[in-house]
Amino acid sequence: MRLLDMPPSGLIQLTRANLLQGIRLSEGRLVVAETIVVAPPLIDGVSNAELAAAFGADILLLNCYDCVDPAILGLPGEPGKGQTCQDLKELVGRPVGVNLEPSDRVPPGRRATPENARRAVEQGADFICLTGNPHTLVTNAGILESLRHIREAVGDRTVLVAGRMHAAGSGLSPGRGLITPEETEAFVDAGADVVLLPAPGTVPGTTVEEVRACVQAAHRKGALAMAAIGTSQEGADEATIRQIALSAKMAGVDLHHLGDAGYHGVAVPENILAYCLAVKGRRHTYRRMALSARR
Repeated sequence: MRLLDMPPSGLIQLTRANLLQGIRLSEGRLVVAETIVVAPPLIDGVSNAELAAAFGADILLLNCYDCVDPAILGLPGEPGKGQTCQDLKELVGRPVGVNLEPSDRVPPGRRATPENARRAVEQGADFICLTGNPHTLVTNAGILESLRHIREAVGDRTVLVAGRMHAAGSGLSPGRGLITPEETEAFVDAGADVVLLPAPGTVPGTTVEEVRACVQAAHRKGALAMAAIGTSQEGADEATIRQIALSAKMAGVDLHHLGDAGYHGVAVPENILAYCLAVKGRRHTYRRMALSARR
């Protein structure tokens, strides 16, 4: 069954194989919203992740989630005490994943290690995204190395996403872009189910053609591709959001990601809605917004 049509009760019980198949069958109409779990909620009384889900996001990605000391601000309970991916999944009825980073510039619980990957899975993560936040100096080589170890550690228990939304402070490679088709294939060979790419029009020089070449490389290997807005353009005007959305569609990606810096901690909610409307229309967007987590 395509993930686009699944009710919340089904979305929180997916195996790795079913999640990947559900994404594939949805044909590029799924939106992933990223939120910072340690940022104060944009709206009092509700977490940023719940807000993103309410505006149409199909999948949630948690940034700054600490696998050693998990917490998600805005969820029920004492702030900063023990809220996990599983707790969030049960509230919103969405697949939930976490970022891990191959960098010693982040706290130990956020590093891309086999131990943290196993903890994330035990805490309910449906997928793990290996990438880098600003100033972490994460490189493609670092992602590749951690990817191999983590795939060996988690086996087929979870989906692995690998790639970059921006340069993470390590610099762009002149004339060759952020991720090449060859590096895309290397990520898949190392265990990536989904390759993460900057959306066209985000990282300087990232064109539809360049992203399309990497998407085709991932697809040839049997993997999926996700286009990301990780350049604070999730806080731009809605016309810009729609342009990026349609460009990513033209590039052939399977998933569309909006970052967490609309204000701070979550994309501008109206931009999540605008992106959803652009890639999946009113029917699927409003259904996702309206379905109760109890269905």
